[in-house]
Order: sequence, then structure tokens, then C-alpha cells
Amino acid sequence: MIPIAALWLPVVLSAVGVFITSSVIHMVLGYHNSDYAKLAGEDKVLGAMREAGVAPGSYSFPNCQGPKDLEKPGMKERFVAGPVGFVTIVPSGVPSMGKQLLLWFLYSVVAGACVAYLASRTVPAGASYLAVFRVVGTAAFLTYGFAHLSDSIWKGQSWTSGLKLQLDALIYGGVTGGVFGWLWP
Repeated sequence: MIPIAALWLPVVLSAVGVFITSSVIHMVLGYHNSDYAKLAGEDKVLGAMREAGVAPGSYSFPNCQGPKDLEKPGMKERFVAGPVGFVTIVPSGVPSMGKQLLLWFLYSVVAGACVAYLASRTVPAGASYLAVFRVVGTAAFLTYGFAHLSDSIWKGQSWTSGLKLQLDALIYGGVTGGVFGWLWP
């Protein structure tokens, strides 16, 4: 077993690598630009939401809190009439990416630390680059990717968007596996 503290450098450098890679994916390649469509009648919908005082949070519509609510008069008709969906409202203001970028980097550090823990318990010191890459890359792919598929299953996110996120996860897994393979004790 390798002490987890011995893996601090690959944890941090893999987080930096994932951060840079994700920046290239989102700012240069831009293949996620089509993940969100413009809402028809956006000005009217936003005006109605402002008038209603919709606060930041996650909402479903029509809102049904469980099977008993579905049996209430008119609820099934509301679902049939549509629209049916989910929406997340964030605080108003000009977007500032600083907080989100910091949280994404910290997420990548925590993901790297979790992967490091698994690898430190399953891959011996002195293992080959490929042996480390396989374990770490697979664990990182699972860490970055599979949670997104549930959004396509449960929240109506397009499968195309979900699959693009899987591609991202595969790339992040490769970056993480590569860094750990390179720096494995």
C-alpha cells in the first residue's frame, strides 16, 4: 500500500490538467454550445417568472410531490396538457464564472484524492505506467461521468448532451490516468 500523502502531487497536477482540458473543451472546442436551446417566448416567460417572484432553486412542473398528488383532480390533465419539465433558477446578475471555476477546480482535487485513495490501495508501488493508467483512468472516468447519465434518464436532458459529457469524462479520465501513471511512486 502506498500512503495517500505520497500522491499529493498527482492529485493536484491531475486537477490542474482536468481544469485546463475542460477550459479547452468549453471555450475553444465549444461542442457543448448546443446543449441548451433558447426558450420560445423567452421574454414573456421571463417576465412571468419575475412577476411571480420565482426565487433561485430547482423546480418541476407540473409539481407533483408523489403518487397521492397524481390522484388529485386535474393533475393528470396538467401533465397531458404540458409542458412538463424541470428548471433551475440561479441568482440574477451578470454571470461571473469565478466561483464556479473555483468550485470545479476543488471538485477535481477531491475527485483526484478519491481516485488516489483507490489506486493507493489497489496498485503497488513501482507498477508500470499502463497498470496505473488503467485503474486510475477508469476510476476517474466513472467519477467524472456516470452521474450525468441519470439526468438523461430522470430529468429529460438530451441523450446527445449526456453522451458529450461521457466523452468529457473519458478525456478527464485519460488526463488523470496519464498524470498518475507518470508520477506513480
